[in-house]
Amino acid sequence: MNSRVLAVLAALCAFAAHAADSFSIAVIPKGTTHEFWKSIHAGAVKAQRELEGQGVKVRLFWKGPDREDDRDKQIQVVENFTARKVSGIVLAPLDSQALVSPVLSAKQSGIPVLVMDSDLKSDAQISFVATDNFLGGQLGGEHLAKLLGGKGNVILLRYQVGSASTEARELGFLDAMKKFPDIKVISSNQYAGATHELAYQAAQNLLNRFGTQVNGVFCPNETVTVMVGKALRDRGLAAGKVKVVGFDSGSQSVQDLKAGDVQALVVQNPVKMGYLSVITLVQQLQGKKVEKRIDTGVSVATKDNMDEPATQELLNPPIKQYLNE
Repeated sequence: MNSRVLAVLAALCAFAAHAADSFSIAVIPKGTTHEFWKSIHAGAVKAQRELEGQGVKVRLFWKGPDREDDRDKQIQVVENFTARKVSGIVLAPLDSQALVSPVLSAKQSGIPVLVMDSDLKSDAQISFVATDNFLGGQLGGEHLAKLLGGKGNVILLRYQVGSASTEARELGFLDAMKKFPDIKVISSNQYAGATHELAYQAAQNLLNRFGTQVNGVFCPNETVTVMVGKALRDRGLAAGKVKVVGFDSGSQSVQDLKAGDVQALVVQNPVKMGYLSVITLVQQLQGKKVEKRIDTGVSVATKDNMDEPATQELLNPPIKQYLNE
């Protein structure tokens, strides 16, 4: 048998093995209500469809807590999928420490876990697919400083203790502020919490305390951005009277950007994040080598560039193309 025939037979065998691949993958977000997670879900479905077009059958399970502060629920979801012996798990940990044990248990059960969006204080995960959140915070801080002409008083309204992604953004923002000696961070120790109600109250409390002293606010996620914008509108301080740089794109925050109540949004690519998370996990399950860290990119959207095609894709991700809602 000549080498050409052998090569053809090897290729056919490889194709048959590849075509026979069948995996069950659980994708566990921090929450299920915010548009960011719906975009992640859309990206996961996009990967599923693409893989199935290549002959790789993927059964996708999407399940997470309703609230982004329900650590116990997320731990329970991870444990349940581990008990069900799924092929692999994609997880966005609510807490960088609290989810370490269930991820380690999954690994010990032979179930690989890929961490996305928010890091975990562990090396049990096969890969980490996420935005460079520290860089995102720096970009947000530098843009706010530019809006203020390098001087003024700013507030950082933090999100939630234990959320590694937003903590990195907050650190990046504070790092950027060090470059601007004429900008004073007058509050950086208050937390908004995981719900709109809590975030609105926290924003109101800060405005009650600082009133007209504040010139700018940095918001490290979608919830905080939307509720700071609402609190400023309710006090007649919107439309640029207080400059706001937020994080993430949702329908309300994009509307606020267009209206001028928010001056900039640091935007991620959640569709790409969900897509690459599933693709990378399947590659691991197929015995391929995967990168330990995959950066999905970050940029700043403003009223000036929001209509550009590349920015529009990030501000208005194609959720309906992949999800039946």
